[in-house]
Amino acid sequence: QVQLGESGGGLVQPGGSLRLSCATSRSIFTFNAMGWYRQAPGKERELVARITKDGTTNYADSVKGRFTISRDSAKNTVYLQMNSLKPEDTAGYYCNARVAYTDYWGQGTQVTVSS
Repeated sequence: QVQLGESGGGLVQPGGSLRLSCATSRSIFTFNAMGWYRQAPGKERELVARITKDGTTNYADSVKGRFTISRDSAKNTVYLQMNSLKPEDTAGYYCNARVAYTDYWGQGTQVTVSS
């Protein structure tokens, strides 16, 4: 059983920063990839950033240059550093871990960007 626990969401003003954390119940290297998705009300869930087992990263065009995904293998944790936040970044953010063709999801953490 895989458990993913997100933390770090909250309310922030436009231009501000937040760091999300996703702690896993087992080594992050047991997953082919880990990533962050987000879902705003009335919209589909979308990929924000992903890091593969070999360290390759990719980002949604809307967050390139502002968000950074990273990992700490000693803590079995993946992070999403979010800078220069915009109101359109407001959404529930979900951690994802993929192994083979199976996806695991965290419970989500809310990020609200508003003045």
